[in-house]
Amino acid sequence: MSSPEQSSQAEPRSPHWADAAIRDFSLRSLPDSFYDDPYPTYRLLQTEDPVHRMPDGSLFLTRHLDLEAIYKDTTLYTSDKKIEFAPKYGANSPLYEHHTTSLVFNDPPLHTRVRRLISGALNPRAISGLEPALIALVDRLLDQMEERRDVDLIEDFAAAIPIEVIGNLLAVPHEERLPLRGWSLAILGALEPVLSDETKVAGERAVNEFHVYLRQLVNDRRTRPGDANHDVLTRLIEGEAATGERLSEVELLHNCIFILNAGHETTTNLIGNGLELFLRFPDQTRRLIDDPLLIRPAVEECLRFESSNQLGNRSTSGPTTVGGLNVQKGTLITLCIGAANRDPAQFEKPDTFDISRTPNRHLAFASGPHACVGLNLARMEGRVAIGRFLARFPNFRPAGPLRRARRVRFRGFTAFPIKLA
Repeated sequence: MSSPEQSSQAEPRSPHWADAAIRDFSLRSLPDSFYDDPYPTYRLLQTEDPVHRMPDGSLFLTRHLDLEAIYKDTTLYTSDKKIEFAPKYGANSPLYEHHTTSLVFNDPPLHTRVRRLISGALNPRAISGLEPALIALVDRLLDQMEERRDVDLIEDFAAAIPIEVIGNLLAVPHEERLPLRGWSLAILGALEPVLSDETKVAGERAVNEFHVYLRQLVNDRRTRPGDANHDVLTRLIEGEAATGERLSEVELLHNCIFILNAGHETTTNLIGNGLELFLRFPDQTRRLIDDPLLIRPAVEECLRFESSNQLGNRSTSGPTTVGGLNVQKGTLITLCIGAANRDPAQFEKPDTFDISRTPNRHLAFASGPHACVGLNLARMEGRVAIGRFLARFPNFRPAGPLRRARRVRFRGFTAFPIKLA
């Protein structure tokens, strides 16, 4: 195992290698090794070319200050993806309709309306009310794993938690939750920079099947509404009583898909990535076991050190200057969250995993008006899942090779076999 002082930075190489790596860097042609450890590449770009122009003319940004400034400026930078996604998916495809209608890839007024409706059901008081059921779920999963001893941390634990939590928020019947993870993975997989025909077909099929299911669920909820203070689907259907704002049927269905997808994949990755870090840095595990109150800053450090979501996107609404570079209207920008969260200009010893780090102004949940609407829920899931797992199984160990997903946008594991000591 590595020690906390060990760095993710690459060993020194020749200047010729560095020049080539910077010049040739593109999200469309990444070596397989990048998916296992992207941080040496991020650091090289951050040091030598922090506003990197990729071969397709888009920009790749790695500095914390640049990302934070863009996240907060909704005048010069837009989240709308219609221009970008039309050629990628086809303007009449299910994937195009979904990704250009959901909360995350939209500007006001749609973004404002949907965010207000969702956030009302995800306020701190409502979130705290979910904690007892979450603890019971986590303990039940831990009991089941203890009986088997040899388990997969993702399949049997990390992925099982958010699908239940979000399923409860939307009041999806338990017996109908089985397909949700597969649909989510297929739809989010289509967001990768390189889209294969197979991935596109799988994503479109998932959107269509999700739609069929959700129409039935929505119709049932219209007939038998739940408590809008706790049932997000009922809240979305009924809209804001004060303003009379309601979502169209298309907006409603796609944002239900978005809630299920966003709450599932990134939280699964938070739990899996976090427990891998404690496996990698056992001295930090001992610190947490000795002082359980460190779980709050520990989860923030997990989010910083191995961000579940590595990339964000914007495009310029007009001519502007990005990191000192003049750019035209319509320039696509990739915001590298994974790099910004290891920026030495923002974080002391950025490649050190320190569960007591403070301050910790990471960008794992983005920032500004588009900051993740479910960030408090994700944090609670991370604290309960990671804290209770380590309190019960502090000496867990790998039972086989860990396998990273071959994705650049969402960083997590597809296989994490463990033995519970």
